[in-house]
Amino acid sequence: MRTIDGVLISANHQPGPTELALVIAHGFTGSWRRPAVRRAADVFNRGAGVISFDFRGHGRSGGSSTVGDQEIHDLEAAVAWARELGYKEIVTIGFSMGASVVVRHAALVRGVAAAVAVSSPARWYYRGTTPMRRVHWVIERRLGRLLGRVALRTRISGRGWNPVPESPTEVVARIAPTPLLVVHGDADTYFPVEHAYSLFAAANDPRSIWIEREFGHAENAATEELLERIADWIDRAVGITRP
Repeated sequence: MRTIDGVLISANHQPGPTELALVIAHGFTGSWRRPAVRRAADVFNRGAGVISFDFRGHGRSGGSSTVGDQEIHDLEAAVAWARELGYKEIVTIGFSMGASVVVRHAALVRGVAAAVAVSSPARWYYRGTTPMRRVHWVIERRLGRLLGRVALRTRISGRGWNPVPESPTEVVARIAPTPLLVVHGDADTYFPVEHAYSLFAAANDPRSIWIEREFGHAENAATEELLERIADWIDRAVGITRP
């Protein structure tokens, strides 16, 4: 599929048993081909069609990663593809960077039945944990971006943000009346749970928050049990009954 700004995006469709499609947005350096994303897609596919894709600069997609800014176009392309395939209800589910994109897309582009943000940052430029300081080194330094390309298979733009996009906390209130689920782990080593609380506090109803005990970060830490509960929440939020 191709985005509105011309980037070719690698994507995968798993047909489902209902008129509901779930679109999965992976985390930074991820890919729809990675085992964690495949596991999530397979769980969600039990009750819905699933579209998963590689953000720009990741995997087999074209372009360069803007670390959550222009990626909103990638997500919209996936949502548009779901509509073209005939799905009546579309829900977006994002992990980490993908969660920030899901929040911004649901707030600014709209058009989805519900949104789920797992391990999302609430604000930009967070450096309060060692893993996030490493992430910023990869993004901001030339040597870091080279490492990202070679070792992490992620092509990162060196231009930076201009202008700086509104952060998830700044836009999340605009998601309503679309249902929003915020999921975060109390063992997240990238973004502490304060990010989830900030995002939830800034949102309007209908909204839900789950703080998961011993859950780490994003798709790599998500258990099948957690993914199944997310799927159940989505069914209730959009009023879909599984066959």
